[in-house]
Amino acid sequence: MKFWDKMKKKKESAGEVAQELESTPEMTVLEKRLAEKAALETDEESTENPVNLVEAQEKIDELNARILRLTADYDNFRKRALRDKDDVRQYANQDLLEKLLPVLDNFEMAISAVKDADPSIKDGVQMIYDQLFNVLKDSGMEPIDAIGMQFDPNFHEAISQEESAEVEEGKVIQQVQRGFRLQDRLVRAARVVVAKAPEEVTEG
Repeated sequence: MKFWDKMKKKKESAGEVAQELESTPEMTVLEKRLAEKAALETDEESTENPVNLVEAQEKIDELNARILRLTADYDNFRKRALRDKDDVRQYANQDLLEKLLPVLDNFEMAISAVKDADPSIKDGVQMIYDQLFNVLKDSGMEPIDAIGMQFDPNFHEAISQEESAEVEEGKVIQQVQRGFRLQDRLVRAARVVVAKAPEEVTEG
């Protein structure tokens, strides 16, 4: 094969690779260039003719191994790109939802403050609270109710302990602030008071 024919064949091969890569928007510019370079290198090596069957089989095995590695690398990249897209889609609103949690807390305090007020005022505050809570819930926010649960540092933040003969030691006896999670990601730990066994009084 003449030199110019070889160059033409390389360019056509690189062009086919580039066209295939353009249909894969997940790949970055750098990754496309590396893939094109790998295709050219493979084409260059393929022009070296083996002198016997043993070398031919070795060449075939080498190319098969390279294809398997490239296929595995691309498959891993594709899976990683899909996971990143899912994360972006699921947690895109996390910052906004976090900023709404203090507003929800204030409405809870307002409901407690107006419990003895005019029923119309109380019902109005409760209605707004319910609307906000449903917006958060529809967006994937789930409350973490900790009262009566065993203390779990993955979801609870202990602010103090309180002696109790009725509640088992290590369980949450009071919830100061409700926690929330978005899908399977903790957004805010529940702030709690944990029960502990009462100290024994020793007779002097």
